Amino acid sequence: MNLWRRIAAPFRDFGALAGLLYATDRVLSMFSSRLRLYVYELTAQPVTDKPLLPRRFTSKIAIREIRAGDPAIARMPVRPEVMAERWRAQATCLAAFKDSALIGYMWFCSPSYDEDEVRCTYRVAPEGSAVFDFDFYLFPEYRLGLAFAALWNGANQFLNERGVRYTFSRLTRFNLASRQAHRHFNLKLVGRALFLKAWQVEFMLATIRPFFHVGATEGSRVRFDLRGDSGDE
Repeated sequence: MNLWRRIAAPFRDFGALAGLLYATDRVLSMFSSRLRLYVYELTAQPVTDKPLLPRRFTSKIAIREIRAGDPAIARMPVRPEVMAERWRAQATCLAAFKDSALIGYMWFCSPSYDEDEVRCTYRVAPEGSAVFDFDFYLFPEYRLGLAFAALWNGANQFLNERGVRYTFSRLTRFNLASRQAHRHFNLKLVGRALFLKAWQVEFMLATIRPFFHVGATEGSRVRFDLRGDSGDE
């Protein structure tokens, strides 16, 4: 009985098609860690000049930008070489604090961001008023409270003050918690992409250009051009 529950769980949680894709990824990964299936949803969120939450819900959580050398960086579960690459790319880190303790953070990059799971680059537009956000992380003990909403609220204010009108995200189709949390913030779906990674070779299918791609080297990295003013529900 427990076996059937485990088999049925992905289809119950994700639906028939996504459940099948999830099960396929699990089977592939049993043969090799370099044999994987990635399913992404690409979204755009409008940045507004209004707060996303009433102040009474965010007053105990402080949001501020983190710069290179800040002591809070030591608490982030990010490999040193990855962190160094983010600073090299001039990415921006926004962090949430409660009682002076780091409880979560997120990163922004513009005008492009290189995916770290597959060979893919997202380029956002309109240039100067759009960013790509990534690595939205909350420490486990804060994931059931208002920290997620408070961090997004702070990010909305931070970006609005800098003339940004859209922030893009890549959501993993199989991350239910992340997808459900993001749905509260007026996201627009701008595309879907599926990557089959077979050792050095990557096959890509997407609902947006270039629709199909095959590559085996870093030089064959696929690029998605994302526009905040062209997303459809």
